[in-house]
Amino acid sequence: MAPWTTAFAMRTIELEENRKSGPYALSQDQLDTLREIAALTIERIDGPSREYYLTPGSVVGAVEVDGLSVRIRPKIGVRQLLSLACYAADQVKLQPDDFDFRQEEALPDFLALALSSAARRAFSRGLLHGYVTQEEAMYAVRGRIRFAEQMRRRFSMPLPVEVRHDDYTDDITANRLVKAAVTTLGMMRLRSSEARNGLVRIAATLDNVSLVEFPPGNLPKVKFDRLNAHYKDVVALSTMVLLNNAHQLERGAVRAPGVLVDMIKLFQEFVTVALREELGVSEERFGESWIDTLDVPVNGDRGRVGLRPDLVWRDGSHCVFVGDAKYKSIDKGPDSSDLYQMLAYVTALDLPGGLLIYAEGEAEAAKYTVRHSGKLLEVAALDLSGTLECVLQRVREVAERVRNLRAAA
Repeated sequence: MAPWTTAFAMRTIELEENRKSGPYALSQDQLDTLREIAALTIERIDGPSREYYLTPGSVVGAVEVDGLSVRIRPKIGVRQLLSLACYAADQVKLQPDDFDFRQEEALPDFLALALSSAARRAFSRGLLHGYVTQEEAMYAVRGRIRFAEQMRRRFSMPLPVEVRHDDYTDDITANRLVKAAVTTLGMMRLRSSEARNGLVRIAATLDNVSLVEFPPGNLPKVKFDRLNAHYKDVVALSTMVLLNNAHQLERGAVRAPGVLVDMIKLFQEFVTVALREELGVSEERFGESWIDTLDVPVNGDRGRVGLRPDLVWRDGSHCVFVGDAKYKSIDKGPDSSDLYQMLAYVTALDLPGGLLIYAEGEAEAAKYTVRHSGKLLEVAALDLSGTLECVLQRVREVAERVRNLRAAA
């Protein structure tokens, strides 16, 4: 029986991003896994009982370990999280009517429902096919004979023949990504019968497609054109699942099924992609980059310390803008350490100013001028609420500040 066809009873803990909850009784194995994979802050209660308070950080989603299901709700909501993640992955703009189901579903169930809906739309025109190059030994010539391999492996033997040929098949990268994502979600105990049934239908449709285990850091890219554009949503959602597969994000011997999203990383990726699109610059010219310009003594010799801002805009060999995306809890304005960090960036790059971009509610827009140096440190707030189009409209306002800083440089 496929893992997603049945809902298994598990003890469930419901948490919320950056909010303390508890107390909960936990085993040592559960503690170790949650601390390593879900990055929870765990505080033991004084006394003989093994009860703990749990405080999630920026990691949200769900993970299952040792009979325990931990679900962490994001502050911005699951629907908005998926919209931002898919746009950051491949500029896919999911529409509100793409989520025609309940908002209160936990991330795995919501993802399974969204993936089923996107797959239903994509597969309505039939499974996507493509040409895949095969190399094999055959008893009849098909395609091109691989003469070098024929001589090396079968010297003086006429058969079988080493050949290379192209097959027109549904076993292609796009379908393999979808199947891998379905399998990842199917490892979890989904509450929604609709979600489980949706995964079963996708799996049946992809029965002839190979199941490939993709490492999160090395997912293949699918190039889209007018012939496969209808697959863009389902591939984006599948990519999102695989990039945040907790089973693959193992540390040492710790492994657990789940989907976990680091909001710090997601915010940085979304801001980078959205600004790059609005500014009309390439990935090579705008994004995270090392700047190796800070000299320090190392073992008595001169060495260098690298700095790595989130947002660097290069014009040829020159840097014309530097910025950082900050998804962190602060009550009143930016943290002084963030300002010092930005001052180091603009000083190392000899720029007149830089930009700190916070999520709305974490900081207000402001400008700071550093005495004696005249460096301008700007702070922008990006509200993540509302539709994706509303958020992208606010990105346009941030992009205007980026252009102004570039012009000053």
